[in-house]
Amino acid sequence: MSKNLIALTIALAFGFAGSAFAADAMSKDAYKDARNKIEEQAKADKKACQAMKDNAKDICQAEAKAKEKIAKAELDAQNKPGPKADEKVKLMKAEGDYEIAKEKCEDQKGAAMATCKKDAKVAYDKVKAEARQARARTDAKKS
Repeated sequence: MSKNLIALTIALAFGFAGSAFAADAMSKDAYKDARNKIEEQAKADKKACQAMKDNAKDICQAEAKAKEKIAKAELDAQNKPGPKADEKVKLMKAEGDYEIAKEKCEDQKGAAMATCKKDAKVAYDKVKAEARQARARTDAKKS
């Protein structure tokens, strides 16, 4: 799995739904159904990782977990839109990218692995800070 595949799957699953639900919250049943679909897909993704070995399996599992977290955050944002929900989506994407990057770094050795992990952490911290600043700007505009 790659980041592009994850992004494509999420875009296909929820891309058009965002505008449809932006004005109104989802019904409880629609929300439950969507959440169940996300969980079923996550189980299938995790099961697909079982056939892999070594770090490829760890990367696959990290991608599956990230995909699930992002999809759930996007669903919550569709159900209850707002700056807090937008921030959560950005944070989940950053966290997912970070976890995947850390696992990919495990394929390297020594200083290269340390540098890789450090770069991943810097990128994660940057996105976290940007997401929080964006929410703070939005909150300030409301005041």
